Amino acid sequence: MPTMTVPTLAARILVVDDEDALLKTFRYCLEAAGHGVVTARSADETLRRVQDEVFDLCLLDLRLGTESALDLLPLLRNAAPWMRIVIVTAYSSVDSAVRAMREGAADYLVKPCSAEQLRLVATRQLERRRLELRLEEFERKSGAQDEISPTTSSSPLVRHLLETARSAAETDANVLLLGESGTGKGVLARMIHHWSRRASGSFVVVHAPSLGGDLFESELFGHLKGAFTGAVQNAPGRVSQADGGSLFLDEVGDVPLALQPKLLRFLQDKHYERVGDAQTRVADVRLIAATNRDLSMMVREGRFREDLLYRLDVIRLHLPSLRQRSEDVLPMAERFLAGFVAAHGRRAHGFAASARHALLGYAWPGNVRELRNVVERASILCNEDEVQARHLGLGEPTATAPAAPPRPPSLEDLEREHIRAVVAASPTLDEAARVLGIDVSTLYRKRKQYGL
Repeated sequence: MPTMTVPTLAARILVVDDEDALLKTFRYCLEAAGHGVVTARSADETLRRVQDEVFDLCLLDLRLGTESALDLLPLLRNAAPWMRIVIVTAYSSVDSAVRAMREGAADYLVKPCSAEQLRLVATRQLERRRLELRLEEFERKSGAQDEISPTTSSSPLVRHLLETARSAAETDANVLLLGESGTGKGVLARMIHHWSRRASGSFVVVHAPSLGGDLFESELFGHLKGAFTGAVQNAPGRVSQADGGSLFLDEVGDVPLALQPKLLRFLQDKHYERVGDAQTRVADVRLIAATNRDLSMMVREGRFREDLLYRLDVIRLHLPSLRQRSEDVLPMAERFLAGFVAAHGRRAHGFAASARHALLGYAWPGNVRELRNVVERASILCNEDEVQARHLGLGEPTATAPAAPPRPPSLEDLEREHIRAVVAASPTLDEAARVLGIDVSTLYRKRKQYGL
């Protein structure tokens, strides 16, 4: 089953029948309910449709001329194992429909049927599909490590970052998130998707460091059964799953150099091929990439393609480390503590002075993720009303290197990032100049000044 976020009510439905009148009737009823409908009249056409597109539901007539859905059903289950299939049958063939359900169909519908019966069957299957996706999303989130939202912040750096992110979210421009591990890049990527016009689509994650070589290509673009050892069934790939939504490519600096041209090509024209398949496909995907590496250095060292970096780096957002937003340490620690005390049934309700001093004096190399883990451990170890420094396990604060107050962004920094975001979000430079309240010549001069 592909990993994706829960879809909205509107779904993509494939209707298969050799009668034009029935196809038109089903299409009308389902489109009136807000669904996208594609039709097919033969087994071969059905398989081509399923290989080209991703469908949530298939309404499959039991008889397609001389062909039987019982023969087509296992091929569809292999090509799209996540797709729910409803057999459409005449009264005299109910026994065959029941046999089809034993072989993987989800339900059957007896024709002729009313529009209400059709919509009821479709709604029931789509709701079951949504429940499957909701469960998968819950399981994915429950195991996520990077789950700290940067929205609750007193830092001017973070507030400005979020303003720029909101502006970028309104466009389809590629976004590159930079920052140390644990700063919340994955969370910000999800927020950008949520703020965008693609919010009702899927938010799909590919974690590059966990993949390599052919495995990365297969995960990203999909593969056909038998394309390599272990490919026991067709896989649509994350790009296909993200069609109409956003793809988050985590740690893009780990993408193998040999596969970077294929990623570049997809970013340029949205075209790709699955492993083991010569057929070219198209997907409407907005890419959000993240890394804690210096990609410019990697370009100079020949480990990352310069043209790929240009494609990724349309909107650049740099997440500050926790050391740069030290005013957030205590408020975040207190929120974490309240949550963990409630979850684990512990008694601590705050931090003692010694613990507050230790929290502020620590450098937090693991950033927000480390802070969260430290507070969770302390909430479990503490059997007192207040967490003490010893419960944190941070050692003595360093007298020589106290947490430095963050440097507020300069007016020049703010102007540069604001102009970058507005230009990226505007269809023309004239429109960008109008939004900024300056003339085009001034905008040209500013862009040259800031190297935009």
